[in-house]
Amino acid sequence: MVQGTSSWAGKSLVSTALARALHRRGIRVAPFKAQNMSNNARVARGGEIGAAQYLQALAADVQPEVRMNPVLVKPESDARSQVVVLGEVDHELSAMHWRERAPRLRSVIDSSLRELLSEHELLVIEGAGSPAEINLCDIDLANMHVARLARAAVVLVADIDRGGAFAHLYGTWALMEAADRERLAGFLLNKFRGDPALLDPAPAQLQELTGVPTLGVLPWLEHALPDEDGAAAPAAGSAGRQTVAVARYPTASNLDELKALEQVTAVRWATSPEHLDDAELVVLPGSKHVAADLRWLEQSGLAAALMRRVDQGGAVLGICGGMQMLGQDIGAEGAGEGSAQGLGLLPISTCFAPHKRLRRGTVRFGELPEPWSALSGLAFEGYEIRQGSSAPTRALAAAICDGLGYVAGPVLGIYAHGLFEQPEVLEALFGRRPPQALEATFDALADALEAHVDVEALLRASAAAGAPAGVR
Repeated sequence: MVQGTSSWAGKSLVSTALARALHRRGIRVAPFKAQNMSNNARVARGGEIGAAQYLQALAADVQPEVRMNPVLVKPESDARSQVVVLGEVDHELSAMHWRERAPRLRSVIDSSLRELLSEHELLVIEGAGSPAEINLCDIDLANMHVARLARAAVVLVADIDRGGAFAHLYGTWALMEAADRERLAGFLLNKFRGDPALLDPAPAQLQELTGVPTLGVLPWLEHALPDEDGAAAPAAGSAGRQTVAVARYPTASNLDELKALEQVTAVRWATSPEHLDDAELVVLPGSKHVAADLRWLEQSGLAAALMRRVDQGGAVLGICGGMQMLGQDIGAEGAGEGSAQGLGLLPISTCFAPHKRLRRGTVRFGELPEPWSALSGLAFEGYEIRQGSSAPTRALAAAICDGLGYVAGPVLGIYAHGLFEQPEVLEALFGRRPPQALEATFDALADALEAHVDVEALLRASAAAGAPAGVR
């Protein structure tokens, strides 16, 4: 099990690298995360799961499925979230206070974990946040509860780039219960820049204090995988490339699908009107709460800036919730979204329904006008995670059949996610392909892990931790 001293310590990245490294050794491995909080989701077998576990399954060369992330919490505001259980929205749990949810979720987490353990030689289990959040210990189902149930060896990851990593490791160890400390197989320092020799004698001193060895120091790794919640600043170092401005409203979702854009363009988060200046393309991504994010666009001044841009012929792309915002109006029938007036840049009307549409499949563009003609006839593997459906309010050209996309001059709206993960699409729009494919990224991460982390020690600890009592 990979746990962290905090969020953003690198648990997802380490888990992905470990999944690929173990798969390459011929081990039947699968990922697991009991409870994930993220608005980045993918369609897997049985429903939707967190994007991180979806990618970890691909790294392990197994089919992604809902038991790998049995509980997904999707924030809709600071005080409200949608709870997805085994791939489907649970409206009753979503309406409950978060402290009341844990007893209802324990059984589905436990059964999913036991089933996966019985079907694979090894699980790479990712924790959530920190195992030492003492205000949450009674309801924390994602860390030590899972470690105990799985009899897992735990490696604790700290982000050394932030500073204070040794204090974070020691403090986390100190706040853990004595029995849980026994599960710690090692510490892992992540995102290190410089000469590892400069860390001495701290790892040895930390081991003297805790009895836990430091099993590796991972360097800062430039990679093509998205962050778990897609909120990190886009990668720098893209001088000379076309600029893509992405509206970064509060509940933007599925930002992970835009990660490949960073390899071929200069991606910029847009939170104010000037961020649209000089952008060749503006993207309105998915949204977990369309009505609220529409209000944010108005208040930030981006709505007016988008209208000026379209009047001047500037390209604007809306994906899923972003397409709905481009329309004229949004109505909600029992979906909890609330009605709203859209930006009026695309003559469509959207109606929400209580149930989500979850589907994967091949999506193909029809004949498109400028500035989108380069996409004409192109296909991509996409997925839908949506509650709304949209229909034209007047004669309107379909960009994709079956109501999945519409185009009006410089404004294009599509329901399918995954457009920018297709190399042919990126080449058509921006004249270049991503230099690093997904499989190559998995292998590069596994190579780095093997070079800088004592994987053999982790495997020995895992075998010992999972053995029956008294057997080592």
